[in-house]
Amino acid sequence: MSEPLVVGLLECDHVRERFRLAAGGDYVDLFAGLFAAHAPEITLKRFDVIGGDLPSDPAECNGWLCSGSRHGAYDAFEWIERLSGFIRDVHEAVVPFAGICFGHQILAQALGGRVEKAASGWGAGIRRVHIDAPAAFMAPPAHHLDLHFMHQDQVVELPPGAEVLGHAEHCPVAVFRVGEAMLGIQAHPEFTVPYAEALLVDREELLGGSETTEALATLTCPTDEALAARWIANLVAAGGGGGGIGGGGDLSDGRLAER
Repeated sequence: MSEPLVVGLLECDHVRERFRLAAGGDYVDLFAGLFAAHAPEITLKRFDVIGGDLPSDPAECNGWLCSGSRHGAYDAFEWIERLSGFIRDVHEAVVPFAGICFGHQILAQALGGRVEKAASGWGAGIRRVHIDAPAAFMAPPAHHLDLHFMHQDQVVELPPGAEVLGHAEHCPVAVFRVGEAMLGIQAHPEFTVPYAEALLVDREELLGGSETTEALATLTCPTDEALAARWIANLVAAGGGGGGIGGGGDLSDGRLAER
């Protein structure tokens, strides 16, 4: 059995109340469900970053997971500035970090990359990520992953030393890494079909009618969130040469550690 791993979940948003039933709770519940099913050695320790709760020590957890957000990485909010500084500290300490959607974008921007609204518009629905440069943590290996997407912003310039690991047809930088310990994933492996459907229906005016219909039609496709969860767990388990552990809670059930 794998060693227990405490991963700090950096919550950069919360599921809106009208979507809570479809999502089965908040972002922490979506991520906890993902890891409970596919990487149960991971226990999440939540930090309400958008609410001002930012960890002070990069070594407090075995690794870090940064969530999506309705906000842009380039938005001028104090919590985004503070989060960017923490990401730079994590990078310097060589502690494992995985960013999802906004987390992927803020990782790039915090380390010197650039994020913009995509000229192609929204990327929504289940889409294929082609793996171009397999890394050691990507085990079991795969040539592609089909995952949920819901974004308008994209990483358009990588930070120094970064490498693209995978692309999607609509998103040239769908997966990237910085060094051995930091990973960005534009897709949402934590999304469930009911939550994705609720978001698509709600955002039809933003996406456009035909785009929404096309995205909804993809929701019958199987997805590879199990692989994505396994790869994130492998990244954290590898340690990156740094990292510690923040205590608390039952570390064996893939759910939540007490803070």
